[in-house]
Amino acid sequence: MQKSSFLPVIRELARTYQAFTHYSAAHVRELGLTPPQFDVICTLGNTDGMPLCRLSEKTLITKGTLTGVLDRLEHKGLLVRIVPPENRRSFIAKLTPEGDRIFQEAFPAHGLHLEKRLGNLTSSELEEIRISLEKLRKAFTAGHDANA
Repeated sequence: MQKSSFLPVIRELARTYQAFTHYSAAHVRELGLTPPQFDVICTLGNTDGMPLCRLSEKTLITKGTLTGVLDRLEHKGLLVRIVPPENRRSFIAKLTPEGDRIFQEAFPAHGLHLEKRLGNLTSSELEEIRISLEKLRKAFTAGHDANA
């Protein structure tokens, strides 16, 4: 059996994702949050809140896990759930003033943390990587994703 030429790409993609996740998560924990909590806070930052279904689509968190993340953020006083009068079967997740303060501090701090590694790449290198990653994503989502 001949070795497939795409296997080294898949292996490197997995290694890169693991390295990125480890580097990113360590800093997020230093900020006093878990990666899913950070994801929710950053998604809700600079918004008036959003319904759970939309929040689930925009984050990297499954709907089942998202409920627990929201519970913990609510317990920390960083998030409130608002039941909209026009649809009493759902709710909108919204950052509290304290949650917004955390967003205003954590989001730029984490951007600077990531820039320590990505800042060594030129803008043309970053664009080349972005284009390659987009092509790879589209290869996996073709026919299944409206954003493909």
